[in-house]
Amino acid sequence: MSNKAQNPNDKKKYDLEERTAQFGEAIIELVKTFHQDSINSPLINQIVRAATSIEANYMEADGTESKKDFQHKISICCSLQFFCPERSSFGI
Repeated sequence: MSNKAQNPNDKKKYDLEERTAQFGEAIIELVKTFHQDSINSPLINQIVRAATSIEANYMEADGTESKKDFQHKISICCSLQFFCPERSSFGI
């Protein structure tokens, strides 16, 4: 089910592994600008964990054997992006 096994005639490139990595990195850079205190520190940690786990979950989905398993694991990635403030930037 890998996105790497695309039809070579297909002009679209789906490099979600790279895009999800860039998304996690962008969130880390964003939260570095936030003031951390005892109230918002747990929220910042949750945002970072959610944003960076999207790539790991995508990579796991990309390696699945069945379409059903792939769809399930991608749904986890999609649900995690809703914890992130810039969810639309990575395009799922």
